[in-house]
Amino acid sequence: MKEIFNFAAILSFALTACTHHTSISEQYSTNWHTDILGDGYEARYVKQPDDYSGNVRSTIIRKNAKCDSSKHAILYVHGFNDYFFQKEMGDRFVDSCYNFYAVDLRKYGRSLSNGQTPFEARDLKEYFTDIDSALQQIVTDGNKKITLMGHSTGGLITSYYLASNTNIKYPVINLILNSPFLDWNLSNNTENILVPAVTFFSSILKNVKIKQGGGTGYSHSLLKEYNGEWTYNTEWKLIKSPDVSIGWISAIQKAQQKLQDGESDVKVPVLLLRSDKSVNGTSWTPEFNKADAVLDVNDIHNYGTKISKSNVTEIVYTDGLHDLILSRKDVREKVYDDIFNWLNK
Repeated sequence: MKEIFNFAAILSFALTACTHHTSISEQYSTNWHTDILGDGYEARYVKQPDDYSGNVRSTIIRKNAKCDSSKHAILYVHGFNDYFFQKEMGDRFVDSCYNFYAVDLRKYGRSLSNGQTPFEARDLKEYFTDIDSALQQIVTDGNKKITLMGHSTGGLITSYYLASNTNIKYPVINLILNSPFLDWNLSNNTENILVPAVTFFSSILKNVKIKQGGGTGYSHSLLKEYNGEWTYNTEWKLIKSPDVSIGWISAIQKAQQKLQDGESDVKVPVLLLRSDKSVNGTSWTPEFNKADAVLDVNDIHNYGTKISKSNVTEIVYTDGLHDLILSRKDVREKVYDDIFNWLNK
């Protein structure tokens, strides 16, 4: 999220006529089918109400544990420029007798349709119906307890969801946050002046795009073909983070402010996980493989420890990446151990 604003660009874009992106009408099958991950993972589309871009769907992915007594499910929500591909994580939950579910949110990953603008959003509450659909499926499948887990923007969305729905009908008992995007990683002037200014114009300039930094350091720390150990679809998780719209910026700002104002309260136990340090820059260096290259870890601490008034457990990982479960093996093994120890309390 670094360097996404350039003042001259904002003024230039603000004078440009907005264009509306209309998706191509499609019919979606809602039947379960073998997921792209294989190995017991299955998926189904959920047709959501049409929005400003036309037809919309989300995708539920699941893999059930083979433990007869398993009634506790995990629902994982991915971040920005992302989708669920972390098979190792899902398998670890399943092997520990948790039924595992993930959702590819509308306009992300499996849910992306022809003609749509990837990752487009004007209000993070748009995703609440995607989460509701997944939670309803989890309950329908017979689960009695649910732990929500969100990474980065998914951490912001899940926190915002629970803070906005204090009387949800689903048995959500815990929240796990993996490097949640609770504040912009920008200069003080940009955060305090330019972001509010851009947000002010969002009602009339929703589709105007703002360039991000365009760095490849983080993706190169993940991808096996560069300096990482992972393989994923780079058409769904782009190597360079894409431009974002003023509407998206406004949506993020609104959700962050609700969680930062001191009035909101996530009323379930929260496990807050983050790296011990951040790294700056756009091109890969060895430091990118042992730090958070996306967010300021101090912001994660400052705001993450305050989203629940009673019960936040924070754990910090030396040399952790932004997505901690994609860190090198010894780091992510510690992450898994801590998650299961916390869940088993």
